[in-house]
Formats: sequence, structure tokens, C-alpha cells
Amino acid sequence: MATHRLVMVRHGESSWNQENRFCGWFDAELSEKGAEEAKRGATAIKDAKIEFDICYTSVLKRAIRTLWTILDVTDQMWVPVVRTWRLNERSFDTPPPPMDEKHNYYASISKDRRYAGLKPEELPTCESLKDTIARALPFWNEEIAPKIKAGKRVLIAAHGNSLRGIVKHLEGMSDQAIMELNLPTGIPIVYELNQELKPTKPMRFLGDEETVRKAMEAVAAQGKAK
Repeated sequence: MATHRLVMVRHGESSWNQENRFCGWFDAELSEKGAEEAKRGATAIKDAKIEFDICYTSVLKRAIRTLWTILDVTDQMWVPVVRTWRLNERSFDTPPPPMDEKHNYYASISKDRRYAGLKPEELPTCESLKDTIARALPFWNEEIAPKIKAGKRVLIAAHGNSLRGIVKHLEGMSDQAIMELNLPTGIPIVYELNQELKPTKPMRFLGDEETVRKAMEAVAAQGKAK
């Protein structure tokens, strides 16, 4: 029997997603379409009458704005929000070449006040999905999971790869299976969990089937040649 509900949402389309570019830690804005996706997801949550006690997001504005939209539309702006770099986006399964200190984006990230508390070795210069999971899961285990077990109603607004890490953990998915999983932008994902935080039924997308299908097709097409 399900005793807990967890809601997760991948941020709406970003300006870089729109250009078929992978963002990583680059702080891209939501595109106009992404802002509409966030509103659509927020409306789905409102229609489902889902309330939250605490929310988690990354320190990147595309996820934060998506969360703000949800809390605004559902009239829950007062709910506490925890922001952490551990839920940030990163790269795919194969790490890209390491980014050295001369790279254009290295200084913009390493000198960013959001990451002032990170040790040099914690600041990723390249990162795989496996690495992303390795930094996200301790936060899940130490911060989010205890809140859910304590009965808190949790919303996580984050990124494709950090959310895939949580899904992989919840469902015990293989490395290959999680690489093939496409989480649509702006579509809320609902899990019903038992006391051990194991799903009692498959993940459920909030929204009509056609909207969900199109969103999944769109994200699957990202990264492919136009």
C-alpha cells in the first residue's frame, strides 16, 4: 500500500534546448515554450489538487523558474524551498574532455557565488550520468528521503539527468535502461511510494496522453541532427 507521494518535474525547455544544445551547468533561461510548459505542468498539479510541504531544486534558473511557476499557479509560494548544486544538470554517459582553467566557461562557473562553498575537486570539469547520480544520491539519502519518510509531501524541480538518477535509484533500473529513459520537459511525474520508498505502481505523468506523448517525442529528439 502506498503511504507517500513524490512529485518530480524536469524544467521547461531552455533557450539552449531550443537550439539543440546541452546546457550542463550553463545557466540558460527558459525559452518562451519552456515557460508555457512550466505553466501547463503547474496547472496539471493544481487540477490534481496536490499540495506540498517542502520543495527541492537546483541552483540553475531554468529549474528555479519552473518551480516558482508551479508554486505560483498552485498558490503555494510560501512552501519552503531548498536549492542545491547537487541537483544540477550535467552531461551524458560518456564524459566529455575535461574543461581546463582556460576554457571560456570555467571561470564563469568556478567564480560563481553559488559554488563558493565547493572544494576544487568538487567542481566538475567533466561529468557522466554515473557521476551525476553519485553526487545527487547522497542528497537524496540524507535530505530528501528522510523528509518523505517523515510524511512530508515533496516536490523536486530539477533536470533530466539528476532526476534520472533518482528514478534509477527508486526503480532499481540498469545503466542501459536509465540511458534510454526520456523525461519530458514540464510534465509532472508522480510516484506512489511505500514506507521503504519503493514504488507501489509505475510512475505516472500528469497531463493528457497526447500532450505527454508529444513532450516525450520532443525530448527524445534533442541532440539529434536537425
